[in-house]
Amino acid sequence: MSKKGKDSANILDTINSAHVSSNKLTEEQLYAIHAGSLEVLSQIGIKVESKKARDLFEANGCYIHGETVKIPAYIVEESIKSAPSVILLAGRNPKNDYVIKQRKVAFINFGEGVNVIDPYTREYRRSTKADLGRNTLVADALNVLPIAYRSVASQDQHGHVQALHNMEVMCHNTSKHIFIGPDGETNALKIIDMAAAIVGGKDKLKERPIITFNVCPTSPLQLNPTASDVIIEGAKHGIPSNIISMALSGATAPVTLAGTLVTHNAEVLSAVVLSQLACKGAPVLYASSTTIMDMRHLTTPVGAPELAMISNAVAQLSQYYLLPSFVAGG
Repeated sequence: MSKKGKDSANILDTINSAHVSSNKLTEEQLYAIHAGSLEVLSQIGIKVESKKARDLFEANGCYIHGETVKIPAYIVEESIKSAPSVILLAGRNPKNDYVIKQRKVAFINFGEGVNVIDPYTREYRRSTKADLGRNTLVADALNVLPIAYRSVASQDQHGHVQALHNMEVMCHNTSKHIFIGPDGETNALKIIDMAAAIVGGKDKLKERPIITFNVCPTSPLQLNPTASDVIIEGAKHGIPSNIISMALSGATAPVTLAGTLVTHNAEVLSAVVLSQLACKGAPVLYASSTTIMDMRHLTTPVGAPELAMISNAVAQLSQYYLLPSFVAGG
């Protein structure tokens, strides 16, 4: 390991042993996570399965070894600078517009649930398109929720087109901004067409994006096509990408919270780079649903104290980068 790498590792050890649980990371600690992430991206790299994405990385100065993309530090730094700090999350009704920026806090419902307790029969069952419609209507009615997030899956529809059914039923039940996972490039393009039809064309959609794409890197250190190609198309059409790492401390990331933060940060930054290479200035949200692996029960507890600790650190990292953030509440 280089001297720089050893220095980063020493600082990260200090963070993990003494400070990750504190409310405020120091500038030195934030830089240590950043430096460690740059080393991971430039020396280890990210697995990128999509040739379309690999070609874009290569054309802009990244190094390709099979499906591994190594991203030089200067490209990461430039991409962070070009990503906007303020993003308009437009509602179909302008009164529901929400501007997301540094230190402005809002709450939304979370997703994507796969089971529900039926409100009438009390049966515990798989979620349906009708459930998503009802939940979206509730989110639309609650003034404390400025955005409607896809809460459950339309599991009564075919898996390959569930995202399209999710989009349809949400558009019929809210005029707020919609967060939705497209599940691949083909669906993403169709959802963009649907949103464009609502607002009056793709040019108007670019001016006032009424949707945000949820995209998830695959831990550890992978961008699969359902993430990478959606990021590219979203960037080209002005659709924000909510880049949600879901690293699991002790499973798909190091068991230490500091090491997990480096893995998480590298994954999100690789996606930020891709968005900026596709279209400089493309809107992105620095997001997290990262938590721990419960070793005893082999579950991923979203309500674990460590999730709050990680989310706290992630919010500080997003402020360090001057990027809007989205974190799981648990």
